[in-house]
Amino acid sequence: MSRRVWQLAWPMILSNISVPLLGAVDTAILGHQPSPVYLSAVAVGASAISMLLWAFGFLRMGTTGLVARSAASPDGGIGWLLRAMWMALLLGVALMVLATPLLGTIVRWMNASAAAAPHAEAYLQIRLFSAPLVLANFALLGFFIGRQDSRAPLLILLAANLLNILLDVVFIVGLGLGARGAALATVCADTTAFAFGIYLLRGLEEGIYRKMLARVRDARLYPWVNAAPWRELLSINVDLFLRTCLLLFALAFFTAQGAAQGDAILAANAILLQLLMITSYALDGFAHASEALVGDAVGRKSPELFRATVRSAAHWALGSALLVTAVLLPGRDWILPLFTDLKPVLAEAGSVYPWLCALPLLAVWCYLLDGVFIGAGRSREMRDTMFVATVLVFLPAWWLTRPWGNHGVWFSLFLWISARSAGLLLYFRYYNQNNFWTTASPR
Repeated sequence: MSRRVWQLAWPMILSNISVPLLGAVDTAILGHQPSPVYLSAVAVGASAISMLLWAFGFLRMGTTGLVARSAASPDGGIGWLLRAMWMALLLGVALMVLATPLLGTIVRWMNASAAAAPHAEAYLQIRLFSAPLVLANFALLGFFIGRQDSRAPLLILLAANLLNILLDVVFIVGLGLGARGAALATVCADTTAFAFGIYLLRGLEEGIYRKMLARVRDARLYPWVNAAPWRELLSINVDLFLRTCLLLFALAFFTAQGAAQGDAILAANAILLQLLMITSYALDGFAHASEALVGDAVGRKSPELFRATVRSAAHWALGSALLVTAVLLPGRDWILPLFTDLKPVLAEAGSVYPWLCALPLLAVWCYLLDGVFIGAGRSREMRDTMFVATVLVFLPAWWLTRPWGNHGVWFSLFLWISARSAGLLLYFRYYNQNNFWTTASPR
């Protein structure tokens, strides 16, 4: 089982790392511009668009769990993919239409400076054009992961992100488009990712693409003929939606509190947050492997397979967290200058860098257990844990530590991640003691 976990995890680690590395390239290119305004604008804009788009990240997580648990069914989860893609396209168009008039308000809420605000708003306006395709990509990635195919997401994300990096250089450095160039490069990459994902579907074994086309014409796919699968999809996705909204609120609030203290602190936090995202996305590779394998174990009602999966994934994840920490601890003086040469930004980033080093060994447990709970269909527990961590821990901690300045913001983030890990560990222990994972209904 340990070998199988690694076989599924390593492509996801590479593909996951490519996402924050793309953000790191944006940060590094903009951080070497003459003014921190462009970096601040993209930090605000990227945080806001992440809040808007990743609020619908349930389309990836929910699809993965449902497909994994139905791997032995005749259609291999194709019905779940099509339902998720229909939902993604409808939600994406609605988001694009409804969010556009609110962009100015969103930027103001994020506490962007007067100089950075116009650039942040322009960045958001351009990024919204690809919203339907981004959400459809979530569904495609969930389908591939649920089928224990981790190489397709690797190919999709690497192709899209390499294109994005190339276009960053062309649009930002070559054409001098600043924040607009960063947004335009990402829209082109999102479009490429969707087209490439559909192409990879055509190449799957077992005639998956032909079955998918046949299911599109099957009236039983649609809610007015067969509502039960749609109710299950919505039930799981509502919990994941609320959980994701709370997560993104916490990260956006974190960015906003840095912005309120000035462009230098905002830029410094943006750099450290990119580093945190790199570590979290890497560790998430084992969570994605757990989603697929745990879902398969629950679908087969095999407690032995479930325990072997969790044990192996935990060993790999903990070892990786130790390795990340070993790299971060001595790395401040050579890692931070890769992102910027602005001395005020470097000084502020260096002062709060120890908080970053403390996070991987705490965060690894909430990342891993997210994968276990998604695979098992336990989305309600994820929602409740995130609510407690955000509303009852993160916000009160920030309020009480406001005199600490930026250190108070980072301390609040530290407690938030700790509360998430502790809550999921308590749920996990309770379900293990009562043997709920493979004997009780996920809902």
